[in-house]
Amino acid sequence: MIDLKVLRDDPDRVRASQEARGEDPGLVDVALNADQARRTAIAEFDSLRSQQKALGKQIGPLQGRLRKADDADRPAIQTQVDELMAGAATMSENVKAAEATQREADEAADRALGALSNLIDTRAPVGGEDDFVVLEEIGTARDFASEGFDPKDHLELGQLLKAIDVERGAKVSGSRFYYLTGIGARLELALVNLAMEFANGNGFTPVIPPALVNPPAMEGTGFLGQAAENVYHLAADDMYLVGTAEVPLAAYHMDEVLDGESLPLRYAGYSPCFRREAGSHGKDTRGIFRVHWFDKVEMFSFCAPENAEAEHQRLLGWEKQFLDALEIPYRVIDVASGDLGASAARKFDCEAWIPTQGRYREVTSTSNCTEFQSKRLRIRQRGSDGISPVATLNGTLCAVTRIIVAVLENHQRADGSIRVPAALRPYLGGAEFLFPPTS
Repeated sequence: MIDLKVLRDDPDRVRASQEARGEDPGLVDVALNADQARRTAIAEFDSLRSQQKALGKQIGPLQGRLRKADDADRPAIQTQVDELMAGAATMSENVKAAEATQREADEAADRALGALSNLIDTRAPVGGEDDFVVLEEIGTARDFASEGFDPKDHLELGQLLKAIDVERGAKVSGSRFYYLTGIGARLELALVNLAMEFANGNGFTPVIPPALVNPPAMEGTGFLGQAAENVYHLAADDMYLVGTAEVPLAAYHMDEVLDGESLPLRYAGYSPCFRREAGSHGKDTRGIFRVHWFDKVEMFSFCAPENAEAEHQRLLGWEKQFLDALEIPYRVIDVASGDLGASAARKFDCEAWIPTQGRYREVTSTSNCTEFQSKRLRIRQRGSDGISPVATLNGTLCAVTRIIVAVLENHQRADGSIRVPAALRPYLGGAEFLFPPTS
């Protein structure tokens, strides 16, 4: 949730952010009007409540006088008491109505404010999906022609290795599902173990979070806005399947006040991820690059807002180190404003080189969500200066299926075998190569 002070004092900044995202700047005026209506309702309720208290202070003493009054004065005092009591009854109804109006205004203002995406970092490139800026390219793509063979794609390699079975995946669960079998299953476990050990060695607490969350958790992280079409909802239970461990990790400290001295708090969550992939019909349908379910290791950090930019660079650095360890050529891009998630102020993607596609494809991303998620989830910190906000950041360390695609294609040999990167060998029994089964 964006800062109300910014909305009130600098609405043009919020409008500019909305426009840069390709979203409706008119929502800013909706939020401003809702905020004004809430403040008006609060003032009306406070005024009536004050009048009600003042009226109550008059009734008590007058009732005391009535008890002590003689017969001559009692009728007049009784009339005053009756009039005050009637006024108090009317006032009570007015206060109840004002309280209901305030509650409705609060809810309307929260909805209007919640409809606004995070303020983008003005350094992010402005534009759509193709308007990113390449920050660096790391590693050199192999020249397969000079090696004397044409590279096979990951699905052909996976079938030769008997590692990937999309036909039975489709039979059992539908399109964009799969089985990882034999060395494919072992390769996933090896990658997950490498990623979790890497994260743990860099100070992250390993976490296996729930993959089903309630509406406040999903909404609080910003996934029920523009991303709602890609979320699986279990209507009978009003629960959501997470598309990333970012959701349960962000909500882990929901409604808590953290010790400021303990920050940053870093977690590495391993979880299944479920995505409807709405709007991607006919795109990346071959193999396991774009699927409805995959496993992922996700980094998540809670830190002081003034340290968020440096923490963002650290998360990117860890993602790069992981890809370096897997010996995969990749590039880093600064994602354009129109391609940011609702929670992100700025995002960097690492895109691996995929030989058979002849282009770079996203395999990791890291986002600085500033205070947007923590305000929605009511997470704060306590320091020497009192209670203050925290920032949240996330970064993919290993999206397993996409990393498998990159490993298979970049490390293949002419006979269909795969050279295992040195960092991964300890998790595959020391194997230097993966060979297709002989039978």
